[in-house]
Amino acid sequence: MRPLPGNCVFWLMMAAALLLGGCRSAPVIDGSAAAPPTTTEHYIIGPGDSLEIFVRDNPSLSTTVPVRPDGRISIPLVQSIVAAGETPEKLAGDLESALSRYVRSPLVTVIVKSFVGAYSQQVRVVGQAAMPKAVPYRSGMTLLDVMIEVGGLAKFAAGNDAKVARRLPDGSEQTIPVRLGDLMNGAIKYNMVMHPGDILIIPQSLL
Repeated sequence: MRPLPGNCVFWLMMAAALLLGGCRSAPVIDGSAAAPPTTTEHYIIGPGDSLEIFVRDNPSLSTTVPVRPDGRISIPLVQSIVAAGETPEKLAGDLESALSRYVRSPLVTVIVKSFVGAYSQQVRVVGQAAMPKAVPYRSGMTLLDVMIEVGGLAKFAAGNDAKVARRLPDGSEQTIPVRLGDLMNGAIKYNMVMHPGDILIIPQSLL
């Protein structure tokens, strides 16, 4: 086999370098604010959620049910069981225990089909958003994600005077000023990671 010319070797090396460079992660703007949490969150079921209950080899017991305002659900053979405040995995185990009185070795899977979540798993937006509402928290959710969910700022919002109210693990509360007006105009450096249970407060402009 004939050796490649020197210039061919050079361009092959350059192509390999570019290929390796392309495999690296893209840079993150203001990574301290936008990087997702490193901890693993488990979804907590809340009133209003819709749950698909699948019992293996028992289609007559499999069903889709809403979580009632009292936090309970009912399925065939189980008249009432607490769902709110539980993870899907924990609820599946509780249902297996309840069904074991009627079914031999039941295997239950719980899937959240539509979710609202407990207050501790929501980010609530109040004040001058286009659509103020509670947004189900997602791992890595940012302030910009929340603003997209609520349709941006209302016409008379004082976006740069907004704040995030956050409860800390020790029970104390923290108030974080946020510049929503600048963020919505493209200043990504004002983006930040949200925490479950955060309340975003957007005041009205006095002008």
